[in-house]
Amino acid sequence: MISRFFALAQHQTSIRQEIIGGLTTFLTMAYIIIVNPSVLSETGMDQSALVIITCLVAGLSTILMGLIPKVPIAMAPGMGLNAFFAYSIVLGDGVPWQTALGMVFWAGILFLVMSVFGAREKIVAAIPKTLITAISVGIGLFILFIGVKNMGLIVDHPAKLVTLGTFTPEVLIGLFGLFLTITLFLRGINAAILIGITVATILGFVFGLVELPSKGMEFNFDISPVAFQLDIMGALQIGFIGTIFALFYTDLFDTIGTLMACTKEAGLVQEDGKIKNFKKMLGVDAIATLMSGVFGTSPTTSYIESGTGIAAGGRTGLTAVVTGGLFLLAILFTPLIALVPAYATAPALIMVGFMMIRQTAEIPWNDYEEAIPAILTFMLMPLSFSIATGLACGFLSWTIIKIMMGKFSEISWAMYIIAGLSLVSLLV
Repeated sequence: MISRFFALAQHQTSIRQEIIGGLTTFLTMAYIIIVNPSVLSETGMDQSALVIITCLVAGLSTILMGLIPKVPIAMAPGMGLNAFFAYSIVLGDGVPWQTALGMVFWAGILFLVMSVFGAREKIVAAIPKTLITAISVGIGLFILFIGVKNMGLIVDHPAKLVTLGTFTPEVLIGLFGLFLTITLFLRGINAAILIGITVATILGFVFGLVELPSKGMEFNFDISPVAFQLDIMGALQIGFIGTIFALFYTDLFDTIGTLMACTKEAGLVQEDGKIKNFKKMLGVDAIATLMSGVFGTSPTTSYIESGTGIAAGGRTGLTAVVTGGLFLLAILFTPLIALVPAYATAPALIMVGFMMIRQTAEIPWNDYEEAIPAILTFMLMPLSFSIATGLACGFLSWTIIKIMMGKFSEISWAMYIIAGLSLVSLLV
């Protein structure tokens, strides 16, 4: 029955191969169970509840991706999106986290409506490829900046804004974890990020910086401090429209890029260039974002780490079901997960940033009309400590340059609308 449902023979795979693929994907992206609560808890949200919610949302949404479009794509609260939620919306703009969750909910509604009418594909088609690349680079720089900050490698400075921090035991352990992670990654170890986090945490315990919990497993779960606390109506303010749209298109580009890369690797791209069951994948993504707002986390998106499971042989939705099941099983071990300190998760942020920044090679540096808006996009994200600001400046500058050069034919009606919304978000 399982083989028939997932068409394993048609995809030249087996149950064993799919299980290996699912396990590989889980090990590669399991760091999110630790990192996501660490980032979001800085807003005042309960970290223990966030660990459970991260596992729950990642597990359920990944299983849906396996059962509906039947693809080997894993989902979880997005890196970059959680930073946007915590550092830009809540800490940066002073929005209560309950209201920010309401914004996530409305972004999910927008996803769902636009998925039904096929508008998401049209928006992606309207935005220049250079800016789409710059968005990934900018989010990577932003995540890397947060990583070195959480490690303590850089600290605040009244005159220079930031400066090199003191090499405390925490910083030294974080640096060791970083170079261990880099070494394992270069050696092709799929669980490099997770191993780096684990070793750094163990060293923290050895040097008396981390205390072990009273128990290793938990069977009494309480997600009420965060779950169902979203302020839906409070998020419906004119001043929040730009932020909701920023959540929408940041998640959109994350998802589109990941799906295009991973489905091609899995052999799911048809002869005409279209991705099989693409609309269903986008529909699941919309449901996952809605789920995120309701349960209490930043938007959920498809993960590029799914490529490791595909490389290990995963070809169908059974791979995603296995990965999702492992996320749900991880809920039992939340006491151990919750003790991981920020300096141990910092290498994971830095590594993810590294991997996203490498896309700078795809920017046409000799074409200044494209390169200048790209630079503004990815530089202003970390410098303004706001992903939304970088996005808005990039879209707006690209449109203004094209207008000033008289190249009106290159600007679609959708791009005019996006630029207008970007201007509104900056002014508001």
